[in-house]
Amino acid sequence: MANPTREDTWIVSLNLDGTDEGIWDKKEGGEADSEELKYPPGGMVDEISMGGRKTYGNVTISRFCDWARDWPKVPGWMQMAGAVRGTIGQQPGDIHKNPQGRPLVMSGTLKRVLPPEPDSTGSNEARVEMEFTIDTIS
Repeated sequence: MANPTREDTWIVSLNLDGTDEGIWDKKEGGEADSEELKYPPGGMVDEISMGGRKTYGNVTISRFCDWARDWPKVPGWMQMAGAVRGTIGQQPGDIHKNPQGRPLVMSGTLKRVLPPEPDSTGSNEARVEMEFTIDTIS
């Protein structure tokens, strides 16, 4: 029996510098990639793939900015950019909101904090965003 998931059933959590910053709405990035090294031996022999160094893409998380929960913390978060560690957890949930399986844990340095961008002509939710440079995935 298949156990499909939808985008909206995932649980994304953040621990920033030892503080639980709760559940976040959206996560982008965090891909595992590698450099490509191919070697062409003599005698027109087919290339040899030698693999390469593994790298992880940056992770960006965001959520609607709750003026009571998030807004008081934004200045402090902005001061932490480039200086503190964060751990992002990503775990599937079932349709009954229950976590399933082991979470994917991504850790790295807080790179960027983007406070909500006001727009007097807009009607979308105001979002706060954080970007992390990832160095460990487990």
